[in-house]
Amino acid sequence: MSVKIRLQRRGKKGKPFFWIIAADSRSKRDGKYLEKIGAYNPTTNPATIELDVDMAVKWLQNGAQPTDTAKAILSYKGALLKNHLAGGVRKGALTEEQAEAKFAAWLEEKENKVDAKKESLVKAKADAKAQAQEAEKETNAKREAEAAQAIAEAEAAEAAANAPAEEATDAPAEDAETKTEE
Repeated sequence: MSVKIRLQRRGKKGKPFFWIIAADSRSKRDGKYLEKIGAYNPTTNPATIELDVDMAVKWLQNGAQPTDTAKAILSYKGALLKNHLAGGVRKGALTEEQAEAKFAAWLEEKENKVDAKKESLVKAKADAKAQAQEAEKETNAKREAEAAQAIAEAEAAEAAANAPAEEATDAPAEDAETKTEE
């Protein structure tokens, strides 16, 4: 029986959520499995991955073959590195303490990268919000200026419409006064 480390789909339609499992290669995608190793949620940014690294290493050492996606996830979480370091310990190239130190240093570096990405996402979101507010302020100021200009033009047009009427009424009155004086 060949064992695969692969993803088993969970979640609703359009909202995927996966379990990382060790299963017989002949079983269905969402069928019977041997052991659940972790979970993967691709809908969050960055993707949420919960993985029991020691259990994944145990399955890898027993000959389980990860699928391409599972291999990427195992690599991202350090299971493949830990398996590689365990091979070095078995061969005598490293001591157990050296392997653990290397793995801990790698985990810390990886955690720093993930934290930096989260911070950059938060900063980008805040910058986008600030730009949107600035654009909205500019648009509102432009609308207010256009409204004030339209009101001023309407008042000017109304004043111009009223002014000739007043002049027309004033002119005959003057003419009547001048005619009476003559």
